[in-house]
Amino acid sequence: MYISKNVKYIGVNDHSVDLFEGQYVVPNGMSYNSYVIIDEKIAVMDTVDANFGDEWLANLDKELEGRKPDYLVVQHMEPDHSANVTLFMDKYPETIVVASTKAFIMMKNFFGTDYADRRLVVNEGDTLNLGEHTLNFVGAPMVHWPEVIVSYESTEKILFSADAFGKFGALDIEEDWDCEARRYYIGIVGKYGLQVQALLKKASSLDIQMICPLHGPVLKENLARYIELYSIWASYEPEKRGTLIAYASVYGHTKEAAELLASKLREKGCKEVLVRDLCRCDIPEAVEDAFQFSKIVLASVTYNSSMFPPMKTFINHLTERNFRYRTVGFIENGSWAATATKSMQKLLEECKNLTYCENNVKIMSALNDESRAQIEALANELVNN
Repeated sequence: MYISKNVKYIGVNDHSVDLFEGQYVVPNGMSYNSYVIIDEKIAVMDTVDANFGDEWLANLDKELEGRKPDYLVVQHMEPDHSANVTLFMDKYPETIVVASTKAFIMMKNFFGTDYADRRLVVNEGDTLNLGEHTLNFVGAPMVHWPEVIVSYESTEKILFSADAFGKFGALDIEEDWDCEARRYYIGIVGKYGLQVQALLKKASSLDIQMICPLHGPVLKENLARYIELYSIWASYEPEKRGTLIAYASVYGHTKEAAELLASKLREKGCKEVLVRDLCRCDIPEAVEDAFQFSKIVLASVTYNSSMFPPMKTFINHLTERNFRYRTVGFIENGSWAATATKSMQKLLEECKNLTYCENNVKIMSALNDESRAQIEALANELVNN
């Protein structure tokens, strides 16, 4: 991947990973990005996952052309980016490690050393001159770990953005950026919207011509669009007006109700309607959908006087990521005691700025004329909301 004459990509692609962070399905793999700035002084920007240390060092050696690096900048201590710090420092013992105070504490915890004799602690506003290039350090705590810094190179106007603006997927696979970047953001960074907004505010004062994240492609064109999407995600506002119907069904009756509601909404002119089976779909995909749409209907069978476990898992994912600013409707089913709506609403209590529908649906085992009329009323409310 070409970045510029003096800034080189030295990252790797991982097609062996099945679950990123042990929970996110990544059918197209992952990239672990690292960069090197070649100048009077040479700065390496982050390392890569432990499984790719040799490949990464070979990529670096090719770009160094016999020279030795002066600095290793560690922006983020999560192991998929920092695992090879020790390997690197053993090979280049004269290199200075550049990182935040909290990052050096984490190095001690991870590696047993904080490189006290060869380190440079940097804070917000500090700079590192490499010759023609200068790195300007910007604090980005809790985007999405507390030690994170990002680096703005002021000559070529490049933002090295750590995990911000990252996405799932290896770089040798072409795919839409929005979907996998959204799923990555909401799943991994989404809890920290306020902190992301703070970083975006800082970035707004910089003349950024290129964004180099630690995952996913380097962003070179139409940066305003990527920044706008990040601003929407960080504010928890929906991207589109539409309805997600997420259901958890045992014998199919709750599924039938969810599909009937979707059909009613489409008949009434709603073009953006999506139905997700929480027992079978990838939950992080459904969570992504919930943050994308302005309205959501949760449909669950009553199970052990509560809701079906896949629904509980789904709602927990929402609440952990500060789900808010949505209209929420409920469909519950129970053969002798329908209590799922009460349980679902209780789980959502910590979510702010939710508007609950008045016309919810109660099914006693299977749909009948009464519950079909309730679905009609809920559809009308959602259409007019």
